[in-house]
Amino acid sequence: MLGRMQDFWPIIASVLGVFLVMGVGAACRSVGWLTAEADRTLANLAANVMLPAYFIHQFSQSSEIGEIATAWQPPLFGFVSTCVGLLVAHGFARSVVGRWFGLVSDSSQRAFALCAGICNYGYIPLPLAEQFYPTAMIDLILHNVGVSIALWSLGIAIISGSGGDGWKKVLISPPLWAVVISILLSAMGWAQSIPTPLATAIGTLGSCAIPLGLLLSGAIIVDFIRDKSWLADAKVIAAGIGIRQLLLPLLMLGIGGWIVQSPDLRTVVMLQAAMPAAVFPIVLTKLYGRDTETALRVVLWTSVAGIILIPAWLAAGAWWLG
Repeated sequence: MLGRMQDFWPIIASVLGVFLVMGVGAACRSVGWLTAEADRTLANLAANVMLPAYFIHQFSQSSEIGEIATAWQPPLFGFVSTCVGLLVAHGFARSVVGRWFGLVSDSSQRAFALCAGICNYGYIPLPLAEQFYPTAMIDLILHNVGVSIALWSLGIAIISGSGGDGWKKVLISPPLWAVVISILLSAMGWAQSIPTPLATAIGTLGSCAIPLGLLLSGAIIVDFIRDKSWLADAKVIAAGIGIRQLLLPLLMLGIGGWIVQSPDLRTVVMLQAAMPAAVFPIVLTKLYGRDTETALRVVLWTSVAGIILIPAWLAAGAWWLG
């Protein structure tokens, strides 16, 4: 048992490192080095330039991608598992139990459902996978395509109260097209043949994606926590941790261990089950005029709990999934 724990100390250190980078972003916002006016520009650069470059670089360095005929499995699992998470969180928030936990208004229920229902599927698991589970990187990237589709379809429907047309953003998303192009290049055997100058440029841009995303996440959180109201309402905090980091991981590991056979996709299941709530739903909650205090409580406190629970769930997932 002691040996197994020692194996996870590097993962614990890496998790702490990820949160420290977010802390640097928070500190930069606090002293005015990373202004709110720069957020949209930097977020667009990260999402539309650096993240696609990161995906293309990962595909070009990997031989793990198989035939196009099997590439649908990770995104399908990502879409279905995220939809299940959103529906479970929404059902809880709307129930009598959810009302007892303080989710009494339609606004707070929708904010809770979106934030507790979707995990941090990008900026935390990607660096962990790159360092500790490199063979699972491609499946994780493909899986995240499915998560994005679920976020911009069912997630937008929940937070907005109507169907909306958020799913259209997925179809014009540069990260999605980067994945599509990478799959095609890999299937044709051209992914490893990108000219060296172009490959160097892509790799350099891609290496900036995760650090910049983490810095922005920390800065965004600081904008919301200046109002001390996020410290209140322990029931909502407990509900957020209970749904996002206790119930949903059990469901994901249980179902994943039953239906997923690919070792790399099982690793993705393990990583996703361990994650806290994603940060971006806070922005969507504010955009649609829902309860940002509830959203912040879920996101911030699951992130704090994640310092302990991420390594714990990774250890449990590694044991359960083999």
